[in-house]
Amino acid sequence: MEEGEEWVWVQPPMEADAEWWASGGGETEDARPLKVQFSEPAKHFTDAAPIGNGRLGAMVWGGVASETLQLNHDTLWTGVPGNYTDPDAPAVLSKVRELVDNGQYAEASLAAVGLSDHPSDVYQPLGSINLNFADSDDAYFAYERELDLTTATVNVKYILGGVEFTREHFSSNPHQVFVTKISANKSGCLSFIVYLDSKLHHHSSANSANQIIMEGSCPGKRIPPKGNESENPSGIKFSAILELQIGGDDGKVQVLNDRELKVDGSDWAVLLLAASSSFEGPFTKPSDSKKDPTSACLNTLSSVRNISYSQLLAYHLDDYQNLFNRVTLQLSKVSGDALREKRLAFLNQIPIQSSPASDGGVSGLVKLNSSKVDSSEKLMVDTFKTTAERVKSFKDDEDPSLVELLFHYGRYLLISCSRPGTQVANLQGIWNKDIEPAWDASPHLNINLEMNYWPSLSCNLSECQEPLFDLIASLAVNGSKTAKVNYAASGWVTHHVSDIWAKTSPEHGDPVWAVWPMGGAWLCTHLWEHYSFTMDKGFLENKAYPLLAGCASFLLDWLIEGHGGYLETNPSTSPEHSFIAPDGKTASISYSSTMDMAIIREVFSAVVSSAEVLGRSDSDFIKRINKALSRLPPTKIARDGSIMEWAQDFEDPEVHHRHLSHLFGLFPGHTMTIEKTPHLCKAAVNSLYKRGDNGPGWSTTWKMALWARLHNSEHAYKLIRQLINLVDPDHEIEFRGGLYSNLFTAHPPFQIDANFGFAAAIAEMLLQSMEHDLHLLPALPQEKWAEGCVKGLKARGNVTVNICWKKGELHEACLWSKNENCLKRLHYRGTVTTVTLSHGNIYRFNKHLKCMKTCLLKEGTFR
Repeated sequence: MEEGEEWVWVQPPMEADAEWWASGGGETEDARPLKVQFSEPAKHFTDAAPIGNGRLGAMVWGGVASETLQLNHDTLWTGVPGNYTDPDAPAVLSKVRELVDNGQYAEASLAAVGLSDHPSDVYQPLGSINLNFADSDDAYFAYERELDLTTATVNVKYILGGVEFTREHFSSNPHQVFVTKISANKSGCLSFIVYLDSKLHHHSSANSANQIIMEGSCPGKRIPPKGNESENPSGIKFSAILELQIGGDDGKVQVLNDRELKVDGSDWAVLLLAASSSFEGPFTKPSDSKKDPTSACLNTLSSVRNISYSQLLAYHLDDYQNLFNRVTLQLSKVSGDALREKRLAFLNQIPIQSSPASDGGVSGLVKLNSSKVDSSEKLMVDTFKTTAERVKSFKDDEDPSLVELLFHYGRYLLISCSRPGTQVANLQGIWNKDIEPAWDASPHLNINLEMNYWPSLSCNLSECQEPLFDLIASLAVNGSKTAKVNYAASGWVTHHVSDIWAKTSPEHGDPVWAVWPMGGAWLCTHLWEHYSFTMDKGFLENKAYPLLAGCASFLLDWLIEGHGGYLETNPSTSPEHSFIAPDGKTASISYSSTMDMAIIREVFSAVVSSAEVLGRSDSDFIKRINKALSRLPPTKIARDGSIMEWAQDFEDPEVHHRHLSHLFGLFPGHTMTIEKTPHLCKAAVNSLYKRGDNGPGWSTTWKMALWARLHNSEHAYKLIRQLINLVDPDHEIEFRGGLYSNLFTAHPPFQIDANFGFAAAIAEMLLQSMEHDLHLLPALPQEKWAEGCVKGLKARGNVTVNICWKKGELHEACLWSKNENCLKRLHYRGTVTTVTLSHGNIYRFNKHLKCMKTCLLKEGTFR
């Protein structure tokens, strides 16, 4: 190894490529760059580029004269642990039930206000790294800013005064630091001032060790006037420490104003930022915390001080790409043969010209006539377009590579905001600039938090789901108290909003959304799903089953004798939606909403299936659940042929309502399927048409997944076109959905759930699995994506799937399981075949679902 050279980190082949390696390799299409690109600095938060390591996030604005690197830490919240019980609730509950039984639904809705509690706490921003370069914004050119999804880095480049400046940013999960490298292509040209700032109460100081230390605290209660003014408890404390390294013979650093560091004449600079808080868990008061965030930051920085920038980057890439590279996706409008013919015809129309030497050209360069370029296929030219421009033009060119980018962007964001040991991805992931963010940026359990984790299993990121299970475990602790005091029930319960303190009581406010004790039950379906995908029996026995059983215990007590000999829930809502009662009054509280029953059916079925796996089917508890299952009211069809949303066929005052709660059994549930309940699926189609396509981003992607489950590729694709619509942050339209320039999804305002919902819905269009059934390309838009390949998707049973198609038809599919033997029924366009997959073998099927080849998957070929 020559002096000055560095080792290059070479990864082993990933799971998406396992079949390729096992078969000796083959010709593959060149992967297209997965980059979110900008041609100017950010003007709005939703123009900035997000990066994160699960815990520490940043938004890179990319300014030239001044730069803002806006920071977040996942544990910065207002408040302290709360009391989530209400001893007055049983009396209110009794009154509400009586009113419902008497058909006085509007009066019951009014009385149910007494069941609500105090509001959740609020996610807070950490602060910002501020850089001042004392340059003019008017003087620079050749500006580029890009987020590279393949490396989880943000890069900024521009030329100013004849010097090219480069900034590189990433947030390292292995070393828990945010890293920035700033460099110039001419020696001694880099000068700037850096300081830390925060909107929270804080103090910042710089020292001669090239460090800036910022210490502060979150409010101990919600921001007035929403909080309780009578007390002011100590909130979560935090620290952020920035350490500066510079290079170059003449570079200097000095302290300014006791809080800034000034760099003069360096060649490059590396900024390392560590952040920590005093948060020790949802049950520990900040005032009782023994954790010193400043010491934690200093220890983190000490551990990386002697690691070079390139080494930090190599560790970061290995860690990140181990997750991201598991799945690949390529989509094309035309087949490979047609694409080659177009390219040949295109070239035959273009003369080859020699570029004059005076222009610095290269002899033989192809000079393109832009008027002849097929922009939808981008056949021979790679003209730079910002991602915002690509979003704008999608209605015309329907560029499949933008769909690829948005699919992977959802996976990227999940990796970046949810890792083992972190908090769950909240309503904005971890990226928030406000002390009063929209909807408090808190996890909402009546769709949004669950949607955040929809892609974790099918898109091969199961580890990213671990924070969700940690939250469920905490909710079970607080929720057991809420269940006992509020409802005189066993087990545990939680409602529609939570926070870092694992709030389980109803939210403060209108019962139309506050009175919804199904939040914990919906979350519990993720526990069984995790097992069904991973087949991790240890997880099922030690973590999932106890939580599922506790949830089911509450549901058994919550169900009461009802109409027609069925068990019912009372009070019951269909989240955030009202109805017109028979007396003509608008109400939200009734009994046995369709969603209630669908969720309960899923949870009870999961408990029964879990008990079967664990050998506990003969217990009295399982017998009670089976008996209750048989007494749940069936899903009903309304007079207009749609799925009935409530137990009665009430008039709907808002038929285009954004929620699809009554279709839970179709997706993400499994109680409505084309094979087993075709009459319900037909009614679900009518429900979707009745609801309409318009709605916020998360509603759009939920509808995508629902249409995919119905194997309707045309309508699923229609909603892709609807979502890919550029939002102007200065002129947002509520409930319109769309994408911002950085591809964040909009409600509006920004709400991250639809980014995750999009990735999950695309996966559903290409692959669907039940316990024993696996559908290949069930909702492929053949004309829009005539050719393509997806590798590394996961199916239930711990099966990994690669699928390639040509001319809109299946070409081949490869299936394998690392550690489980399983029986699968493969489905493709009416053809069904039953196969037994032996673990450690790869099975290659053709379009007729005939197994063409079996080969051994050697240990170590992927991880």
